[in-house]
Amino acid sequence: MNGIICIDKEEGITSFGVCSRLRRLFGEKKVGHAGTLDPMATGVLPVLLGGATRFLEYLPDEDKGYTAVFELGKTTDTLDITGTLLSQSEVNVTAEEVIKAGESFVGKISQLPPMYSAVSVGGERLYNLARKGVEIERKPREVEIKRLEIKPLGGNLYQLFVLCSKGTYVRSLIDDIGSWLGCGAVMTALRRELACGFPLDACRSLSELQALSVQGESLEKLLLPIDKALASYDEVRISEAQATRFKNGGALDLQRLKNKQLISGGLYRVYSPGGDFLGLGRSDENELKVEKLYIKR
Repeated sequence: MNGIICIDKEEGITSFGVCSRLRRLFGEKKVGHAGTLDPMATGVLPVLLGGATRFLEYLPDEDKGYTAVFELGKTTDTLDITGTLLSQSEVNVTAEEVIKAGESFVGKISQLPPMYSAVSVGGERLYNLARKGVEIERKPREVEIKRLEIKPLGGNLYQLFVLCSKGTYVRSLIDDIGSWLGCGAVMTALRRELACGFPLDACRSLSELQALSVQGESLEKLLLPIDKALASYDEVRISEAQATRFKNGGALDLQRLKNKQLISGGLYRVYSPGGDFLGLGRSDENELKVEKLYIKR
């Protein structure tokens, strides 16, 4: 089993748990996901299987889209509703003020990764340290909020849609909006609608896959080729002799390639004359070197 499948993750299961379920459903040991979703979050979770997992780190840093719900007047240690309540305040702001507060965060902003996150520091995940009651200094990261819309839902509840760069924590964004308003805010729901270029309508649920498996349907036909997720890299077609050399780890002379105008340091999808995806190559001034071969399992 080699390829990528997008899962519409259900609430209550970890991203790792999704991979475990897919290992059993597809009968494939090598399974990895892109972009961790918290257990309470739902939505787009791209999962790579078999030889496709070799390209996990090369998935383009596409923008991500989320819809979230938050409640004003509360803060927790996890910045979402699953955490321990830290404060509760009276809310004296209007919907217009909340919307205006959100608008002030559009653009490039500095964001501090929350302690309850999958960020690794010194070889240990922050959430493991947080569960031990340990809080360490974290370095702020620059992220970009490209689009942000807030809609009142009634009372102290609001819906937020955000289109943002990779690495943005919506929980932290909501917490920052609450701090800006002076009353605090906590995330109560989160749904990822876009990740790695894949929208929600490209996803399948675990329950749907389970039902198809029980009916004896082939799940392999649902897998997308890994090069579909790498489409933002330009394509290079090579000859049969060059393909043999590339598959054996050999660099290719740029002067002998049809695509001679390659950018030095650029990554390229490499294909055989018959259209088979061979892997990724990285160019320098003279050669196209093997970056990562596509090895089917």
